[in-house]
Amino acid sequence: MATIPPFTPEGLLPPGEFELTLDELRDSPLVAGPAGQGAPAAWDVPWRRRLVDNLEILVRQLWQVGVSDIFIDGSFAEDKDHPNDIDGYFVCDLLRLANGELERDLNLLDPHKIWTWDPASRRPYRGYPKRQLPMWHQYRVELYPHCSGILSGIRDEFGHELEFPSAFRRSRRDGKPRGIVKIRSQA
Repeated sequence: MATIPPFTPEGLLPPGEFELTLDELRDSPLVAGPAGQGAPAAWDVPWRRRLVDNLEILVRQLWQVGVSDIFIDGSFAEDKDHPNDIDGYFVCDLLRLANGELERDLNLLDPHKIWTWDPASRRPYRGYPKRQLPMWHQYRVELYPHCSGILSGIRDEFGHELEFPSAFRRSRRDGKPRGIVKIRSQA
């Protein structure tokens, strides 16, 4: 079984890529609480399990359309009792993304038709300053497509726009390097 190392003193997953199956993720400190302590009293295990259950729905849809490289992080991969959501990205073919085939195929699988990254589809959510995508409203998970050379809209400390693999391996708070989880197929 793959293991997740303890959080850094800043509360981040240490730099690196940690491959886990969905079952390993459920059993990891990211759900059960920081290693060696059991779950702290405020650590919201049921909420974290629910997020992973929702993530599994989307990951299985991606696998069905041939996407295999899926990465997650965000506040879920931090020492935060109640993360807002799970953030992540997946690697896909640019042509399939650009011509709408990927979005169409994914929406054929999802009963809520949540697969879109169109800024016009974002809606407000009470208490949140940022408008959210339909997948966030339904699942509290946001997974973005990544194709080599496509920028994320996330900037580093020097103002340079990053690709998802670089952006997701840095803390948004202070730009410090952090780890990321790659979802591995159960098979």
